[in-house]
Amino acid sequence: MAHENHHEEGGAKESIIRIAVSAVLLTVAIVITKKLNLPLWQQLLVFLVPYFVSGWDTLKEAAEGLAHGDALDENFLMTVATLGALGIGFLPDAEPQFAEAVFVMLFFQVGELFEGIAEGNSRRSIAHLMDLRPDCANLEKDGAVSVVDPSTVVPGDVILVKPGEKIPLDGVVLHGSSSLDTKALTGESMPRGVGPEDEVFSGCVNLSGPLRIRVTKPFGESTASRILELVEHAADNKSRSEGFITRFAQVYTPIVVGAAVLIAVIPVLLGAPFATWLYRALLFLVVSCPCALVISVPLSFFGGIGGASRKGILFKGSNYLEAMSKVGTVVFDKTGTLTRGVFEVTAVHPELIEEKELLHLAAHVERYSVHPIAASLKAAYPDEDDDCSVEDIHEVAGKGVTAQVNGRRVCVGNSAMMELEGAAWHPCHKSGTIVHVSIDGTYAGHIVVSDVVKKESAPAVAALKAAGVSRTVMLTGDHEEVASAVAQELGLDAWYFGLLPDGKVARVEELSASGTKGRLLAFVGDGINDAPVLAGADVGIAMGAMGSDAAIEAADVVLMDDNPGKVAAAISIARRTLRIASENTWFAIGVKLLVLALAALGLATMWMAVFADVGVTVLAVLNAMRALR
Repeated sequence: MAHENHHEEGGAKESIIRIAVSAVLLTVAIVITKKLNLPLWQQLLVFLVPYFVSGWDTLKEAAEGLAHGDALDENFLMTVATLGALGIGFLPDAEPQFAEAVFVMLFFQVGELFEGIAEGNSRRSIAHLMDLRPDCANLEKDGAVSVVDPSTVVPGDVILVKPGEKIPLDGVVLHGSSSLDTKALTGESMPRGVGPEDEVFSGCVNLSGPLRIRVTKPFGESTASRILELVEHAADNKSRSEGFITRFAQVYTPIVVGAAVLIAVIPVLLGAPFATWLYRALLFLVVSCPCALVISVPLSFFGGIGGASRKGILFKGSNYLEAMSKVGTVVFDKTGTLTRGVFEVTAVHPELIEEKELLHLAAHVERYSVHPIAASLKAAYPDEDDDCSVEDIHEVAGKGVTAQVNGRRVCVGNSAMMELEGAAWHPCHKSGTIVHVSIDGTYAGHIVVSDVVKKESAPAVAALKAAGVSRTVMLTGDHEEVASAVAQELGLDAWYFGLLPDGKVARVEELSASGTKGRLLAFVGDGINDAPVLAGADVGIAMGAMGSDAAIEAADVVLMDDNPGKVAAAISIARRTLRIASENTWFAIGVKLLVLALAALGLATMWMAVFADVGVTVLAVLNAMRALR
């Protein structure tokens, strides 16, 4: 990539030098022909020097296109128009247009230069992903560390990543702790802490301590490689707008050439002066060149995809970016998408004893259980009491656990467990899993354990509504009371509970069919177990997909972190990109039609034609570059 960037920069410098030399030579030619009373053919020879300097590449490409039977492109139109302008001065009663012809070719090169710079910026915006992949890895073998090519490292090998280095391959930390800069992957600036047994991904930068990492994926299948491949192939999936522009140019150019011939011939057959109408036909050719459309519309989409990638939002193609701009319904999976997917203690309601002691008893009774609920209780009250005696632990299937804690019989479980113990339990008004506790048969209170809603979820839903999304919906396999509590907390328009994967697919199909005409449905899931729904939605969005092959395969849009707020950001980027492409289209068509009308009336000049083509192209390209930001 460094070589490619160097090549692009070298090409731009060469173009700038050629344009500058051509401009100087054109100025000299104008001065010479004004100072000296040269014959017409000698004036032509003087102007041919800057003409060939500026337009050699265009002339060459036009000739090659003609030789291969694919002549009708912008190079051919520019060649015919400028050669015609050079020759028109030799017709009776015609004014020489030598300077104008050279200026048209010179400005065409300026337009090509701006296009190249804009494409280079877009590619560099995407090429920052290439920097995710280091050129070397520190391979540890037999107690020695050697620097090797990452592509030679295989799963199971151990690599050493020093502070300041990028992680070259996906793996699991064996030893060491550090903070990782994940911005290049996720777009987020907050470092992520890692330690032993944590999974790490290629492309992250190690900020502090050295890490020994066991490699889990080969270089070609690492997260950075997969993302890079995804973005590089995004251009293969063109939007309807891009496809239309491509087809339009293929039909439009022959029509323009035919119309120019008719403009030059028909009036002459009716007795009009040939030089006048040939000049107007040449103006018509210059004005009609579709450069602004052919260049700026794909460049807008390319810029939009590149700009989104810098924020950790990956569109698999401009067709998905265009579809994203039309989303009217956003459907979320609950667990892992709107919630963290991790159980935590969210409320403690004691009756006989203090809150801390209720947690203490529950945590110690559950200390040997591997159930997620038990893990959340132990996390809420770490085992710091070495003097606590826990004996005779007994699990009652489907109900709970009993144990002797410091000589007292403590039961921790559901309402059925309390009834078994004869404890007078009562329900809780909060949603979640209710863990009841009794001491020696007397009810001691309960603890609420629930999946925690992400702090970004409520702002994400509000942002979607502010962006004009008409429906926000949640699908979950959870119970009604849990689903209802989450949906109401977030302000969702609708929610459906108790759904199996096939039920989610059916519900998405129903929601899609009942949506507003012309507006699409996007489904947002974690991309691991939601693949069928992601594939069935108009736009499938996989969230938190860093390192997830399933997410990258199943989705149309990939959000590299688990922030649901990026769904609204993706819609905003898509709409802005479409708006920029539309601005370029209507601006280019409007200016060209105006100048064509003036040309037909004999009021346009070659300078106007130059602006209508190259000037409009430059402005459209500059506007398209806004999509990168």
